[in-house]
Amino acid sequence: MGRACPFILGNECCERLAHYGISTNLVTYLTKKLHQGNVTAARNVTTWQGTCYLTPLIGAILADAYWGRYWTSAVFSTIYFIGMSTLTLSALVPAFKPPSCVQSVCPEASAAQYAVFFFGLYLIALGTGGIKPCVSSFGADQFDDTDPTERVKKGSFFNWFYFSVNIGALISSSFLVWVQDNMGWGLGFGIPTLFMGLAIGSFFLGTPLYRFQKPGGSPLTRICQVVVASVRKWNVDVPRDASLLYELPEKFSAIEGSRKIEHSDELKFLDKAATVSSVDTKSDSLSNPWRLCTVTQVEELKILVRMFPIWATGIVFSAVCSQISTMFVEQGMVLNTTIGAFTIPPASLSTFDIISIVIWVPLYDRILVPLARKFTGKERGFSELQRMGIGLFISILAMAVAALVEIRRLDIARAEGLIDKKVAVPMTILWQIPQYFLVGAAEIFTFIGQLELFYDQSPDAMRSLCSALSLLTTALGNYLSSFILTVVTVVTTRGGKTGWIPDNLNEGHLDNFFWLLAGLSSLNLLVYVLCATRYRSKRASA
Repeated sequence: MGRACPFILGNECCERLAHYGISTNLVTYLTKKLHQGNVTAARNVTTWQGTCYLTPLIGAILADAYWGRYWTSAVFSTIYFIGMSTLTLSALVPAFKPPSCVQSVCPEASAAQYAVFFFGLYLIALGTGGIKPCVSSFGADQFDDTDPTERVKKGSFFNWFYFSVNIGALISSSFLVWVQDNMGWGLGFGIPTLFMGLAIGSFFLGTPLYRFQKPGGSPLTRICQVVVASVRKWNVDVPRDASLLYELPEKFSAIEGSRKIEHSDELKFLDKAATVSSVDTKSDSLSNPWRLCTVTQVEELKILVRMFPIWATGIVFSAVCSQISTMFVEQGMVLNTTIGAFTIPPASLSTFDIISIVIWVPLYDRILVPLARKFTGKERGFSELQRMGIGLFISILAMAVAALVEIRRLDIARAEGLIDKKVAVPMTILWQIPQYFLVGAAEIFTFIGQLELFYDQSPDAMRSLCSALSLLTTALGNYLSSFILTVVTVVTTRGGKTGWIPDNLNEGHLDNFFWLLAGLSSLNLLVYVLCATRYRSKRASA
């Protein structure tokens, strides 16, 4: 990899360690230190996490349109650090938090105390919005697409980028959670703040080595211009010869920092925006993009439209991955969590998802890619679309394994006469490890493949925006999971029935919920294959 990349990977590892150092145990802080109820605390956590995946749209637009990825990352990293520092002070300074509980009496936090805490928390959400869509794209910018060797190295960069993310998450979910629970929240929040400072330092140290992409103006404005120009020319006929469509001469592009994109035959209606009409010639509209757009500008919108079905299939996949922090944990709570003298918290098994990723990245990059390259002839072993499809298939296996574990658990509950009792069954929680490992493997294929696809296939001047859209699937996947749970609960509890997911899971059929997700994932895979086989890659000029 390029000399600049270690600084970017170091930045990402430290930033993710800081983020997960806050998010992993946040619900515990809200309930035990700010004395919120379980429902209120859970709602505050999910709202904040959702915001963290929506704010990247803000950072992406600023990066692509005005500041560029370097300065957007720099500015929002500073905002992030201020938020982390505020959060640490709220845990350290006695005036910023309510007094400790006296027996069962827990004083509620004051409005001012809540204000300080949530101000810091949402500064972090804003800060992460400028970093998330920019850092992966900025790292990939360091490689020259015209150089075959650097193209291969860019594929490795995305693998090690995701590896860095999960190394940070692994340290947070193990070491930092222990520090917060056993040594205090001031230190527990202070350590992530320190690492966020290291993340900023690592990022700036690499400045002399970076390659920079110029911002190309507002991508949303360009999209609107193509739509408006196409509608204005509703009755204009598109010439059969694509060379007659409007484009700047030679190698110059009307979009700053962007290569020209060759014309494609799809979505011909949009070509009306690049059709030079007699009105354009007479009124000198060649300089008015609301009437006449270049072929490259039209192709930008075509690319986004072509990518949309591929993007949408990622929502169902994210819904499957969200089970790690929801129904997998619920399932673990009714399994035997005692291993010898140790008791394993059900939520801590998510560490096996991270371990799976940490194991899979070097295996994929060093063994699977060279092996696959011999059979496929592709530089990266698999194409981005093939890689994503493999991950979608593995996610089906993960849900099927979770369902089989639940079937076995219910069989034991019936045999032991525990159906009517809200207790764990004598079946070790370690049986859940395979489903966590499979989800981790699926992430390595689909999420990294998605990162590659949305970088390589996106228009040069829209790469941050496309990265933000890929992150948006995570937020929408969580919302979809909540929606499915709501529908399942309503449908399966009609007529006074217990339902699939009652409070006492021994009476329910959580296995049916996992089979439902496996079925939806299978249908999603079929849609994906149909869309992927019809997908046409962009053709950019050198």
